[in-house]
Amino acid sequence: MRNEEIQASDDDEMQGDQKVINQDNDPVVLEMSSIDPGSSSKPRNSFKKVETSQTKRQVSTSNDGGANGGRGESKLELFGFDSLVNILGLKSMTGEQTPVPISPIKGEDGFAATQHRKVSGSVKLGTMMGVFIPCLQNILGIIYYIRFSWIVGIAGISESLFLVALCGLCTFLTAVSLSAIATNGAMKGGGPYYLIGRALGPEVGVSIGLCFFLGNAVAGAMYVLGAVETFLNAVPKAGIFRETITEVNGAEVAEPITSPSLHDLQIYGIIVTIILAFIVFGGVKIINKVAPTFLIPVLLSLICIFLGILLARKDNPVDGVTGLSLKSFKDNWNPDYQKTNSAGIPNPDGDRYWNFNGLVGLYFPAVTGIMAGSNRSASLKDTQRSIPIGTLAATLTTTSLYIISVFLFGSVATREKLYTDRLFTATIAWPSSTIIYIGIILSTLGAALQSLTGAPRLLAAIANDNILPVLDYFKVPDSSEPHIATLFTAILCIGCVVIGNVDLISPTITMFYLLCYAGVNLSCFLLDLLDAPSWRPRWKFHHWSASLFGACLCIVIMFLISWSFTVVSLALVSLIYYYVSLKGKAGDWGDGFKSAYFQLALRSLRSLGANNVHPKNWYPIPLVFCRPWGMLPENVPCHPKLADFANCMKKKGRGMSIFVSILDGNYQECAEDAKNACKQLAAYTDYRRCESVAEIIVAPTMSDGFRGIVQTMGLGNLKPNIVVIRYPEIWRQQQQENVKDNIPATFVSIINDCIVANKAVVIVKGLDEWPNEYQRQYGTIDLYWIVRDGGLMLLLSQLLLTKEIFDSCKIRVFCAAEEDSDADELKADVKKFLYDLRMQAEVIVISMKSWDHHLQAEDESSMEAFTGAQGRIKNYLKKKNRHDHDHVGVNEQQVDKFLYTTLKLNSTIMKQSSMAAVVLVSLPPPPEKHPSYLYMEYMDLLVENVPRILIVRGYRRDVVTLFT
Repeated sequence: MRNEEIQASDDDEMQGDQKVINQDNDPVVLEMSSIDPGSSSKPRNSFKKVETSQTKRQVSTSNDGGANGGRGESKLELFGFDSLVNILGLKSMTGEQTPVPISPIKGEDGFAATQHRKVSGSVKLGTMMGVFIPCLQNILGIIYYIRFSWIVGIAGISESLFLVALCGLCTFLTAVSLSAIATNGAMKGGGPYYLIGRALGPEVGVSIGLCFFLGNAVAGAMYVLGAVETFLNAVPKAGIFRETITEVNGAEVAEPITSPSLHDLQIYGIIVTIILAFIVFGGVKIINKVAPTFLIPVLLSLICIFLGILLARKDNPVDGVTGLSLKSFKDNWNPDYQKTNSAGIPNPDGDRYWNFNGLVGLYFPAVTGIMAGSNRSASLKDTQRSIPIGTLAATLTTTSLYIISVFLFGSVATREKLYTDRLFTATIAWPSSTIIYIGIILSTLGAALQSLTGAPRLLAAIANDNILPVLDYFKVPDSSEPHIATLFTAILCIGCVVIGNVDLISPTITMFYLLCYAGVNLSCFLLDLLDAPSWRPRWKFHHWSASLFGACLCIVIMFLISWSFTVVSLALVSLIYYYVSLKGKAGDWGDGFKSAYFQLALRSLRSLGANNVHPKNWYPIPLVFCRPWGMLPENVPCHPKLADFANCMKKKGRGMSIFVSILDGNYQECAEDAKNACKQLAAYTDYRRCESVAEIIVAPTMSDGFRGIVQTMGLGNLKPNIVVIRYPEIWRQQQQENVKDNIPATFVSIINDCIVANKAVVIVKGLDEWPNEYQRQYGTIDLYWIVRDGGLMLLLSQLLLTKEIFDSCKIRVFCAAEEDSDADELKADVKKFLYDLRMQAEVIVISMKSWDHHLQAEDESSMEAFTGAQGRIKNYLKKKNRHDHDHVGVNEQQVDKFLYTTLKLNSTIMKQSSMAAVVLVSLPPPPEKHPSYLYMEYMDLLVENVPRILIVRGYRRDVVTLFT
């Protein structure tokens, strides 16, 4: 800031115009003014808040006094940025609302967001009530009460222990990975979807998130069926269609076994689901307040179960309860897998044979409550402390409880009792089984309410990220209820209830949950392995190898349960991933894959080194100069055909183009204009379907800007190796109009800079007539190979043939020979060279007359062009010598020689290649000590009347090789 802008009097501030220096994305711009030049002691500073388009605030000064007077005199505003108090949201100091990050899909920086947090008066939850109890409540659910004793009976104590340890290890490793990711930053709504999406990208996040939503919806149906089954077992008379079983494994039982009918489960399940859906529609806040009280009956029922096991009588063999017995322990140690009917009763003619893999699918939903804490992240006081401690504590507690229960269940009853009594926990409970029934029903209904409450919010969170347009129906504003998503979830839940079998629904839930757990482990593995600077989790007890092992364990468990279910689940995720990639809106969430690509690019760049690339691995990297020689339509940053030509220089789309333009002016003044122009140029090249990078350079002149570009653009061996520019066909018109821009000098300067920087040059003349992808070309591609260029001209012709618009053309190579040269020998050598290069082309040798003879046989039009150029050059030199003190000394004989050469070559092109699709000719370098005007006359004479020509100059290395 200059002193003139700073120094002003107080009166000038109040009455005069104020100079505002605006900063990007600053909601408040503060101007420091009024430093009294006459004061020798403390200068009086006045900081003023100026209204901007982003925020409307009243103008206040530091002289207002009051409580805020001290804060108004802060010296930190000298640095020109918004106060850290506003950025970091220290409301206790300012009392103002603070901006929060918005969805990354909008491509805006979090601190630049204009949305504000709503001050909420809700009480935040701690580790116990916010994480530990919800996880405990979800893990100790329906499977423990009505299936776990049956699992111990059929799998035995030994394999039941292995089953619990295997599933517990999977959830423990997932909880560790979850703890690491959750403590690496603030979490928003969406739970695991939010973590996976921000770590693995929106495609993976949406794919796994939708599957996790389906898992939660199906889990709600499982909980409903568990509650209904428990109710019908507790009150058998309530069943409309009751089933009675009198035989087990072909032998009659002493007392008939009453089992709930499938139709009863369906009818009651649909009714309960509808009731729960109505409760969710109208009373979600009440559910969240009452939900913790559901845990009290669960804990009370657990106490009753353990008391019943300890107090069980040993002299009661009728009901199969032996009490804690070593004999029962030994009898139940080994597994006894067999067929069962739909109710789980052993039957040789049953339709289901159970083995260890099937039991994994049945049991695993019992340990899937570890995400309950992360789903409530918005309600936690300290997310980064509560989630790891609460989740791991709940995981270890419930795993220990299941292991203890394996020993107790296997030691207290006979195997037949464990087989046949699906509610063995109620049978064994003391003092009454009623407590168990109440505990099961309340627990399962509470879990069902949690599923019907959490699943719609997960779907709404996915929809609100604006990735898939098909999910727009489920979008909801902040703090609003997702009614449409709730209705959709209820319909899915009812559809699963119609199945009516917990044993069939449970493996489906397992697959979806395992996919989610694998996604969490892979996210932590990727982030930990890449170790980006932003990866700084507070939870330090993690390692990428443990996360990788956890992810692999999830996949192994999926295949153990059912390879067919696994294939279907992976196919579903792949289809969703493909659909999101195809139809989804692009979003940059700073995911781990982007970091992996970045590190891979760095490693690849280092592996390429700084040495020259071998000709076999040489790729054209064109630097397309977009600065037009003339006017372009409005909002068109470069010539439309430049993108088409850049695509023609790539083989099957492989390669990179760099589109650059130069903005005349001062960088500090034009920086913002350059950013906007760069965005416009990048958007335009994308619109033209050209994979490229756009850059805008601000420089005093075009020559200075290009000189900086050609020296610095690119990294290592990824620097551009070909400069593509348009031929300035309007240069003579601007010369006559006395336009300020000196096109000949700029054009010659660009060519000389490319030669010095060892860059190849391709000058395109007739760009307006360059064909697009729908204009198929026929005829020939003619090469006038005058000088050795490393094979660049030959390679360009082959690249043109790979495009559909030129694939019907044939290549002809014209070689220039002196009149006394051996044309046949030259033709044979060129043919052999092209054969070794695997290039098919017709070779034609043209002879140039000796310079000792004049062009007597040329046609009249060519001679007129020659004499016209000769006259213009003489007039230019006379005018130049008359105005400049330094005499321009040019050898007239050499000028005539250059004119003769270009005229002869132009005449040959017009005779031989008048019907050619494209003509390629070698670029003559600008002669030393010849003014740029003379060089433009030479070039004009060379390309005159040729509609479409590429003037090519290679550089000091080969781009093609004869060897394999």
